[in-house]
Amino acid sequence: MILTVRHDLDVVDPNANVALANGESIRFAHLDYAASAPCVRAAADAVEGLLPWYGSVHRGTGVRARTSTLAYERARERVAAFVGARASDAVVFTRNTTDALNLLARALPAGTTTIVFDGEHHANLLPWPRQLRLACPETPDAAVEAVAKALATVRGPALVAVTGASNVTGEVWPVQRIAAVAHAHGARVAVDAAQLAPHSPVVLADLGADYVAFSGHKLYAPFGAGVLAGAADWLDAAEPYLSGGGASATVGDRPGEVTWATGPARHEGGTPNLLGAAALGAVCAALGRADRAALHEREQELLARLRTGLASVPGAVEVTAFRGAAPRVGIVSLALPGRDPAVVATQLADKYGIGVRAGQFCAHPLTRRLTADRAAAPCEAGSPSLLRVSFGLGTRDDDIDRLVSALATLTAARS
Repeated sequence: MILTVRHDLDVVDPNANVALANGESIRFAHLDYAASAPCVRAAADAVEGLLPWYGSVHRGTGVRARTSTLAYERARERVAAFVGARASDAVVFTRNTTDALNLLARALPAGTTTIVFDGEHHANLLPWPRQLRLACPETPDAAVEAVAKALATVRGPALVAVTGASNVTGEVWPVQRIAAVAHAHGARVAVDAAQLAPHSPVVLADLGADYVAFSGHKLYAPFGAGVLAGAADWLDAAEPYLSGGGASATVGDRPGEVTWATGPARHEGGTPNLLGAAALGAVCAALGRADRAALHEREQELLARLRTGLASVPGAVEVTAFRGAAPRVGIVSLALPGRDPAVVATQLADKYGIGVRAGQFCAHPLTRRLTADRAAAPCEAGSPSLLRVSFGLGTRDDDIDRLVSALATLTAARS
């Protein structure tokens, strides 16, 4: 059974074959969705349909320019609907989640303290100029309590920046509860939804979030676009993220004589990525029409199949940040004591046609903690690394079974 329910959410060319080291070929099993998800038909069709009419956005009166401008703003409307943007919110197109969070960091009011956990992806760990960094909690309850204690010490504007779902363990964080605590202290909340959006709705009001950021390339639209959506007041009050054409309303004859645009244009200087925005908007619309509950149910079936299978592989130890059960998306990371995950990942690709990820996944503090008591092999950063498996739309039962079988074979060959 394949994890998809609509034609427009079908993966492009799901039966592509790859050559193995022995000269044979096999259908590629892509299990590295957390890095970049495959393109789905909705995104590919949107790009293909727009290419003949591609032109300048907000620049020109010709049919191509008008068509492109309409397509770009239509994409913004679709993303706005996807996140449930309110009248006071803005939807700004960026390059990716990292870019979106850096934009927000640049837009913070002077003196803002950002509270962030050290279990975050570097995209949500590094941009904040004045941060109060908290240790990764052992339970969801502890996360909420830690935020409450931290906010009690903060004076002035505050932002809590938190992941929706861990890119290392797939565990879903208690965003709604954290948001409630933050708002009770007058703070705002930004959610790194890069790993949550492909698996679950990311409606601002439902999350309790003031901002959400996510990437097209993880949301089945791999054409270089991302999004920052949320309260417009901080964004309108900030200096433009990129100074230049489009971000400026009027420019005088002397240096510094400039009036900046308001709204999303203020932070979208230069010619925008029309195709990336159109692809992302199309996928947001397709997911909005889909039965997300059915997709979630199927994903949880695959997750259970994977975790059950991996539990039978000698030497493979699943790692989690939280003690006890927590909601999960389709991401699992393994410690392989005595084995180099990079070597195992290469063997899976060369011998079995399976794509996974090895390393620290741009979350060095978290992976160090998760491997602290395990004899895991060091990676290029000099710290123990993990093997990560991730999946989504288009993943098949036999993809999971092939991986489990291959890991069992590799483990047996080593023992």
